[in-house]
Amino acid sequence: MKRIVVIDGQGGGFGKRLIERLNKLTPEAEIIAVGLNSVATTAMLRAGASAGATGENAAVVNAHRADVIAGPFGLVMADSMLGECTAKIAKAVAQSSAVRVLIPTTKCGTKIAGLAELSLNELIEDAVKMICAAVSEAN
Repeated sequence: MKRIVVIDGQGGGFGKRLIERLNKLTPEAEIIAVGLNSVATTAMLRAGASAGATGENAAVVNAHRADVIAGPFGLVMADSMLGECTAKIAKAVAQSSAVRVLIPTTKCGTKIAGLAELSLNELIEDAVKMICAAVSEAN
C-alpha cells in the first residue's frame, strides 16, 4: 500500500480538496493528513484522510515515511505559509525520498517562471493526476 502524505497549513483548503479527489481515484492508498495547525488537520480528516497528525514533528516524521508528499509549494521554503512552515519542515520535505507534488501559489510570495496561471481547481486536478501516476508507477 502506498502512503500519500498531504501537508497543509492555514485552513487546510488545499489538502482538503486533494484528499477528496484522491480518495475517489486511489482507494488503495493510505492518505495521511499532516496539518501545520489543528484547523488544517481537522479539515483534511473530514475530507477522508486515513489518519492525521498536527505540527512540525508530525510533518518531519511523515515526510520520511511517505511515498508521495503533496501540498502547497511553500512546503520547501522556510517561514512560508505565514510562518507555519519551519526550516525543519522545509528541509524534511526537500530531503525526503518521496515523490513531491507541490502546488504553486502566489501566497508564499514566490513566483515560478514558466508556469501557466491556472485556477486552483485546475492546479488541484493537475496535482491529482501527478499523484495518481506516481502511485501507479510504484506498483
